[in-house]
Amino acid sequence: MPDQLFDLTGRTAVVTGAASGLAQAIAIGYARNGVDIVAADINEAGLEKTAQQITELGRKVITVRCDVSKPEDVDHLFATVDQNFSKIDIMLNAPFAFTRVKPEDLTLEQWNHALAVCLTGYWLCAQAAGHRMIQSGAGGSIINIGSIAGVTSLGRGNFVYGVAKSGVHQMTRELATEWAKYKIRVNAILPAQMRTAGMDAWLSDPKTDPNLIKNLLRGIPMNRLGEVGDIVGPAIFLASNAAAFVTGMLLPVDGGNLALNAGGNHTW
Repeated sequence: MPDQLFDLTGRTAVVTGAASGLAQAIAIGYARNGVDIVAADINEAGLEKTAQQITELGRKVITVRCDVSKPEDVDHLFATVDQNFSKIDIMLNAPFAFTRVKPEDLTLEQWNHALAVCLTGYWLCAQAAGHRMIQSGAGGSIINIGSIAGVTSLGRGNFVYGVAKSGVHQMTRELATEWAKYKIRVNAILPAQMRTAGMDAWLSDPKTDPNLIKNLLRGIPMNRLGEVGDIVGPAIFLASNAAAFVTGMLLPVDGGNLALNAGGNHTW
């Protein structure tokens, strides 16, 4: 008989940021493991591509255009969930607004937008999912995509992104503590630099420093950037019964980046 620890059959997941990158890979990974998906994003064309792959796997999928920084969009997202499913088992928060600018040049508008998407939007979705998990009495799993940028400083104009992600990490720990009594587990995954389409576009931009990859790899002992598939296993683990006693965890998926102190180097 197969091991049931990682079996997610019959569960429902809300995945925000599902049109591309890490969240898209996770949504499809969940579907492969028996999960029905509510996929949300502002990129409707990308959502349709995600939905097509999930449908081909034989799972139910609903797509919702949602800007998580807007409370009315989040309300619409969860109203759609209520109309189509009787419960939410998994909430995956993944959208981000990446503003690379020096702190002294950062505008208040840029600051507010980054925090609205990367932090407030996560809270709005976590709260909405949490209400439903509490009401069901069955609990659930909330998973936030954090970042190594929220643990150590990346510099290079990542200021507001790092501040937002550090907030996501503390929100994860606080909610894990507050909601454990409701059987809601709250954890975060902390990626390093991952080979998403956005990263590839940045690397191929003629304006990008040609030594960027070399410099990034100095901080990753496994000596490669992450692939989107690297995030799927940890996301399945945290959503599954295998992680039944795991909450408040900040799980690095970073090739050893955080194990290497900021002043270190893995070559010698």
